[in-house]
Amino acid sequence: MKKWFKNIGPGPLVAAAFIGPGTVTLCTIAGVGFGFALLWAMVLSIVATIVLQEMSARLGVITQKGLSEIIRIEIKNPYFKGAAIVLILSAIVIGNAAYEAGNISGGVLGLEAIFGNPEFAMGNLKVNILSVTIGVIAFIILYIGNYKILEKVLILLVILMSLSFLITAIMTRPDLGEIFKGAFIPSMPSDSILTIIGLIGTTVVPYNLFLHAALVKEKWHKASDLKFARKDTIVAVVLGGIVSMSIIISAAAIQNQDINSAADLAKGLEPLFGSYAKGFLAIGLFAAGITSAITAPLATAYVVSGCFGWKSNMKSLRFKLVWMFVLILGVMLSSLGLKSIEVIKFAQVANGLLLPVVAGFLIWIMNKSSILGPYKNTLTQNVIGIIILGVTIFLGLRSIIKVFNLL
Repeated sequence: MKKWFKNIGPGPLVAAAFIGPGTVTLCTIAGVGFGFALLWAMVLSIVATIVLQEMSARLGVITQKGLSEIIRIEIKNPYFKGAAIVLILSAIVIGNAAYEAGNISGGVLGLEAIFGNPEFAMGNLKVNILSVTIGVIAFIILYIGNYKILEKVLILLVILMSLSFLITAIMTRPDLGEIFKGAFIPSMPSDSILTIIGLIGTTVVPYNLFLHAALVKEKWHKASDLKFARKDTIVAVVLGGIVSMSIIISAAAIQNQDINSAADLAKGLEPLFGSYAKGFLAIGLFAAGITSAITAPLATAYVVSGCFGWKSNMKSLRFKLVWMFVLILGVMLSSLGLKSIEVIKFAQVANGLLLPVVAGFLIWIMNKSSILGPYKNTLTQNVIGIIILGVTIFLGLRSIIKVFNLL
């Protein structure tokens, strides 16, 4: 057991990043609206995430460089290089700043279930104290700039989040036969297509591919360490998928259809299981919010450093200024209750474009012998990767169409 814990790497951070409040809310809506019928979409998402994150981890271990750094080096045409860097920077920096508000707000929902809604009035402005509190916690953890401390804190929070949602799912006493049927026999109930797209899109996260490649080199430095990186990736992503599935299972127990968020899930389960369910969900939602609130600014700092050729050092001033910008903007948007629709729209469009672009870059780079030598992609990995790329292109187009109400 001690050896197993010693070899835990950034996998749990990747899981923490994709299980944010948005994932919790979407899984809740999937469970309430369609029961166990869409569990297969999560299984598909887990497979896709493992394939892409394994490529990202392999790239980081073998090259000891981040994905954005390699993209900057490998694209020789200055126009293509400039376009790629602008697209990546705009999507990651502005996108993560917009979604950071959602991460913090999600953590606040969990705390509000326990502590209520304390606010501080500044003239006509009302500041949510819990938003500021979560921002301060995230700031301190990131400012310490010690990867080992960051890793331990996030592993603890991920375990806390996992146990909270798993216990809640077990409390609902689900039918195991129906769970296996929903997980391995694909079905598309009426009006479920957008939810299916959402479940896949919220699990295969663009910035995680940058984050993973950057973090594995903090933990492992030799090709012989690849086996540890792969095991770490698979275990963490599968655990993250099980957590997401647990939320769907918990939500499926609710008969009331008027559920729109994870906070409503806590209210819906309270009449069935009392305050215990509410407490477990509150803890899980808080952990989901704060882990994503830490990883989104961290990923942004790694991406910006790679794009500009800065040293990716958690203690460097440039690195700190980037994550501070994302975190502070997220706290402001969350605590003041501001809803910058145009920024969020831009974030959705940019991320919709970014996911297939990043997946395409990743597959292209993973086939270059000059970078990876014998560790480049096999034929099987390429076939699976290209199928996933096709799905991401579909998701990206659907995201853009949805934002502009073209359909």
